[in-house]
Amino acid sequence: MRTLGVIMAGGKGERLYPLTKERSKPAVPFGGKYRIVDFVLSNMVNSGVFANYVLVQYMSQSLIEYLRQSWRSNGITRDQFITVVPPQMRMGEMWYRGTADAVRQNLNIINDHSPDALAIFGADHVYRMDIRQMMKFHLDNNADVTIAAQRVPIKMASGFGIVSVDGKSRVNGFEEKPKDPKPIPGDPNFAYVSMGNYIFNYDVLVKIFHEEYADIPGLDFGKTILPAIYKRGRVFAYNFDGQVLPGIKSYEDGSYWRDVGTIESYWQTNMDLLGAKPKLDLNNPKWPIHSASFNSPPARYQDASVSDSMISDGCVVSGSEIRKSILGRNVQVHEKCVIEECVIMDGCEIKPGTRLKRVIMDRFNCIGPREKIGIDTDADAQHHYIDPSGIVVIPRGKTMSS
Repeated sequence: MRTLGVIMAGGKGERLYPLTKERSKPAVPFGGKYRIVDFVLSNMVNSGVFANYVLVQYMSQSLIEYLRQSWRSNGITRDQFITVVPPQMRMGEMWYRGTADAVRQNLNIINDHSPDALAIFGADHVYRMDIRQMMKFHLDNNADVTIAAQRVPIKMASGFGIVSVDGKSRVNGFEEKPKDPKPIPGDPNFAYVSMGNYIFNYDVLVKIFHEEYADIPGLDFGKTILPAIYKRGRVFAYNFDGQVLPGIKSYEDGSYWRDVGTIESYWQTNMDLLGAKPKLDLNNPKWPIHSASFNSPPARYQDASVSDSMISDGCVVSGSEIRKSILGRNVQVHEKCVIEECVIMDGCEIKPGTRLKRVIMDRFNCIGPREKIGIDTDADAQHHYIDPSGIVVIPRGKTMSS
């Protein structure tokens, strides 16, 4: 089946502020050397989906530059590409008005590719998914539409789109963030939530746009199309929990999927990469998460103590302690510092005697000597942004020349 990837990468990420002050959510750095968008792109490429359009909108320049520098824009054949598509305004002077409208506004380029199916995936989640297994499920069930779904405790499910199914996984209901989610048949403590990832047969999607919703301006998959399409088409829910990812280790969470939409969830997801048995172990040569390549030298430690941490290329740690933290590229930590449960992004410098705890520090910051951040809430409140979770967030600094 000829499959085209359509990646929805236009999210504002308002709840991730101030990390999204100057960039969209998919462009936010993650895990030391990655951006959030690397996960969906890696899933596509690892699954053999080599033709991908990335639809961008809000604060898109950072993401556009990253994709230009880090992901090859074309492959061996003309059917292998990663192309960034901002709003073209071919249908009028308007931005994308919902996820489905974003796809509708780009039907012209989708038609040029002549796909059999579209894999329409979000770009703001951290997870690993073998899309080939979802596609097989789609074909085996002769489905028109397949929704990737995950089991979530029913008490936590009301914040998601809820997929109701029969005993054969055929969808018989879809509600966006209901107060009382319907449980999975035979499993009353859990509900199926939509992951925001869909496979649509091309002819079905074209019919939806041209015949059923042609006159509706704002169009969203979760709010508009999915709550109605199951009544007249073959719509199925693919159980993400059932996938078997190549190379996964026994101690990992096999269905790990996180919406890093808040500061707390972003921080916790970074922490999930750490330890002897991380919930998400990125050291998997059978399912690599691809990212940018840089010419930074190896990390260097000088009389330093580093435990349960990830230290990226180009870092220099001198006479300091790093505990359960993630350091991006070219971070310099001077003497007598203690950094604990922190996420420090590229190009930051931590001067001597500084102590940081539960701090997210955006790129290119320089922290003066003997500062204490994340230790005294009252003092932090006078100078820094404190998330309701108690995590201190330091916005992006000025770009350094070095």
